[in-house]
Amino acid sequence: MKRKTDPLDSVAGQILENAKKSGLEINTAEDAENLMAHMLGRLLTQMLDGEMTNHLGYERGGKRVTENERNGHSSKTLKSSSLGNIRIDVPRDRKGEFEPRVVPKHKRQLAGFEDKVLALYARGLSTREIQGFLYDEYGMETSAEFISDVTDAILPEVEKWQNRPLDPFYTTVFFDSIRVKIRGDNGIVTPKAVHLALGVNAQGRKEVLGMWVADNESAKYWLKVFTELKNRGVSDILIAVTDGLKGMKEALEAAFPNTLLQTCIVHLIRNSLKFVGYKDYKAVAGALKPIYRAVNAADARKELDAFAQSELGLRYPYIAKQWIDSWDKVIPFFDFSPNIRRLIYTTNAIESLNRDLRKVIKTRAAFPTETAALKLLFLAIRKVEKRWVRPSPYWSAAMRELVVLFGDRITPYID
Repeated sequence: MKRKTDPLDSVAGQILENAKKSGLEINTAEDAENLMAHMLGRLLTQMLDGEMTNHLGYERGGKRVTENERNGHSSKTLKSSSLGNIRIDVPRDRKGEFEPRVVPKHKRQLAGFEDKVLALYARGLSTREIQGFLYDEYGMETSAEFISDVTDAILPEVEKWQNRPLDPFYTTVFFDSIRVKIRGDNGIVTPKAVHLALGVNAQGRKEVLGMWVADNESAKYWLKVFTELKNRGVSDILIAVTDGLKGMKEALEAAFPNTLLQTCIVHLIRNSLKFVGYKDYKAVAGALKPIYRAVNAADARKELDAFAQSELGLRYPYIAKQWIDSWDKVIPFFDFSPNIRRLIYTTNAIESLNRDLRKVIKTRAAFPTETAALKLLFLAIRKVEKRWVRPSPYWSAAMRELVVLFGDRITPYID
């Protein structure tokens, strides 16, 4: 099939011919890229000169029509994720009134470059690693300050996200935390907890409601978090699922008194098996199943008491004690059918998120500031949320039962 003639073919041919006449050898794709970077720089310079002519109202060498006039050029290097460094000459006017539009003042990169840097940063690459990548891939030299400036440009977006209005109602909110190391002003590295809240609304849509950094957990701290959620529009939560976060119960009773507090069953099982010997591991895991698979709370307690008196329970007495100490936060689970239990059985939804977040922070020995940590976590969260396109496969069946159980608390929010 004959290739269609492109109107720009003659232009490309002329460029190559002129390049050869100038002594330039174009033998490789790299040679072509270097030529294109040079040509783009010249094109942008001509466009800027055109803007200056329009600004002053007369052509170069023509008669002045205002008191203002041209005042030479200043060199500027732009960064492109595809062509590397591009040199342009920006025209100046005597009065300094010229505001270029093609390449605005203070702009140092072409469209798409910021996205490239942010994508690398979101993968967990350090500033030094991003510098190395850009140099190896594009021959582009950048400073640590430049990379920091590009990533800092999202800070207003982070603040807007953290303070955005939320839905008035959530069926479930999962609370958990991850640990990050922050280097303080004194140079000492301190591990801090970044708490996350993942909500599931009346349509089954998941979203991260926010993240908060704290040195210590307490009822006062969690009440502050809940107050922020209320100020952003949340008026009701049916079920809060957590893993024994300190002070959560007291704060939840104060802020959302009608919300059920459910401990994460999987966390409880995992903590129970933490110090079990290898030879007993499968046996203990099997012995715990009748407890959390019981039909109701009464049967579950009978199974727990039976386990406590069994040989395995006597060998590992701390297991039954853990369950008994958490029993008031375990039993709400047994009031629901298997469809709802699947949704609140575990904080897997937020644990899956945490795994993705840990992947991007595991290479960091420590973050220089809390802001640096939140900046990276926000980019990672934004990437993960793009995968949340549909509700859980159990959602429809569970929702029908929730409507029966909670009635007027949920029906106003169903489409």
